[in-house]
Parts: sequence; structure tokens; C-alpha cells
Amino acid sequence: MHWQPPPFYFLSSQDFDVEEAQRKNSGRWKLFAVIAVCASPLIASYLTYYVIKPEGRTNYGALIDPRAHPMPSLNATELDGKPASLQQFKGKWLMVFANGGECEESCRKRLHDMRQLRLAQGKEMDRIERIWLITDRQPLDTVLMREYDGTHMLRSDPQQLKAWLPSEQASAYTDHIYMIDPLGNLMMRFPKDADPNKIKKDLSKLLKASRIG
Repeated sequence: MHWQPPPFYFLSSQDFDVEEAQRKNSGRWKLFAVIAVCASPLIASYLTYYVIKPEGRTNYGALIDPRAHPMPSLNATELDGKPASLQQFKGKWLMVFANGGECEESCRKRLHDMRQLRLAQGKEMDRIERIWLITDRQPLDTVLMREYDGTHMLRSDPQQLKAWLPSEQASAYTDHIYMIDPLGNLMMRFPKDADPNKIKKDLSKLLKASRIG
């Protein structure tokens, strides 16, 4: 019995076209799969807070629709007069409040609360930044600045802030602490004279539910 070479199979140009199309389709699906995996934490976090409302879930802070309150181009400056923007903190969760530079008792309490709330998040605290939007040109108390070192202090236009930051009835925007998500969306407002322990629970939920920031 003599050995015979295997038969040769010749592919037509049409066969090559079909094979090439199959490879391209396979590549596209793999790319879509990678994008879906990368985007899923972001999608899940937004579905959790803006769409899905599980029975029994409560928030102390009031959720804000970011579409109704888009972040303006704040004409903000650092204390030394250099231009600044909240966009420079994108990628972090921001605790924000606004007040004049004189910073009386209620203002000092919010500075204190924000510092302690951040520390209370333990290993997650680096995901949060604190922002004080100063609504005037009043010089700041040097002792206050040292005590709350780590809080970003930006001078901002009060009219822009008033138009942007929603307040409760019988209160002003300077009475609240606000949350901005890592994508730069204003998304939560805490009540006037808020209970820090209840804010802490909301912050913990936000950080646990979201993998962004």
C-alpha cells in the first residue's frame, strides 16, 4: 500500500471574505465585552442612586438631579489669587459648602464636621476631598486655616453659587453641605444643621455602592 499525500483544499476569494468578516465580527464583540466590563461599575452606581429605589432604602441627604443643576464654570480662585476650578478635583467625591470668609459658629461647625466625616471613612477617606467655597473677599483667620488644613478653600462668585446650589425652603445655599460625585455631578444635599452621624451613613453607602472615585 503506497502512501498518498493528503488532498489540497483551495479557498476561493469568497471564502476568504467570509472568514475575514467572521474575524472582524469576533473582534468587535470582544471589544464591546471589554467596554461593558469597564463601564459596569459606573452604570451600576448610577442605576443604584438615580433609577433603582429598593424598598426600605432611605437617604438622609436629598438626592439632586444633576441634569437640573449642571456645574457652572465657576470664576473661582485660590487664596493667593490663582485661577481654580472644581474640575481639578474630578475623580474624587467632594463634600462642598459655601460661606463668607468671616466664618462664624455654624461655618466652623461644618468645617469640623466635614473633617471628621472624612476621617470616619477610614481606608476610604482618600476618595473624598473637602471644599469651602468662600463667597466674599474677607481675610481668613490664620488659626482657622491651620486648624482645617487639607480643606480646599476657593473664593467663588456668590451669584453663581446661588444659581447653582439648590436649598431647602426657609434656608439658603450657605446652610447646607453638598456632595459632588467623581464625574463632577452635583448629586446630594444634606439638611440645614445636619446630623453628622446620619451624613456618615450616607457617605458610607455612596462609597460602598460606587467603584468610581
